[in-house]
Amino acid sequence: MEVKSTYKYARISPKKARDVARAIQGMPVSDALDALAYTPRKAAELIGKTLKSAVANAENNHELIADDLTVKEATVGDGPTFKRFKPRARGSAGAIRKRTSHLYITLTDEEEIPEPRERSAKPKKRDQKASKKAAPKAKKEAVAEVKAETTDTDVSDLALGKVYDTAPDKVDDLKVISGVGPAIEEKLHGFGIYTYEQIANWNDENIKAFDELLSFKGRIERDDWLAQAKDLMNNTDADEAS
Repeated sequence: MEVKSTYKYARISPKKARDVARAIQGMPVSDALDALAYTPRKAAELIGKTLKSAVANAENNHELIADDLTVKEATVGDGPTFKRFKPRARGSAGAIRKRTSHLYITLTDEEEIPEPRERSAKPKKRDQKASKKAAPKAKKEAVAEVKAETTDTDVSDLALGKVYDTAPDKVDDLKVISGVGPAIEEKLHGFGIYTYEQIANWNDENIKAFDELLSFKGRIERDDWLAQAKDLMNNTDADEAS
């Protein structure tokens, strides 16, 4: 059974009261009362009154035993704000906001109590930098695994299509393809792509594999790399024939 108690229009800001309310969630009533009694904050006194009111409701109205009760929820809502003003220099006025809160306590005698909610800690900047540095290493390891799975011949048929272990004698300038810069060309070389012919012969599986490995997010199809590679390949062949 759940027993609730409410303290409306408490003269304290919600931000100051929520820390104390969050601390007693999931505690047995006796432990929560002890914690509030030895917490030197105004919020502890106000929440303690609300908690004692909830215990009295449970004992008198529902004939429950206080020692069997646990704080299921202790939440703080925003109340109305009283606006006051203080005289300042040159006839101006400084606004003063006196905030109020609504305190809500819920007790229960059930055995299974949800764990108290905790704030999700944001990752530190150092962790973000470390993850960014670790990403290129993961890509290099993926390249190493792909190359380890290749046969002794120069080319292999994998999810990446026709790839080379080492640069062939004829290497095309992939930067001619729109959307390919020096950085992307270097990444493609790292996965064994050196010629227009390789890109022109990609199928849906190859495109999906490169989208995932290099985080292109659809750039291959959006910039129509395959058609560009075919045109460049045909032009190169025509120039060589002439």
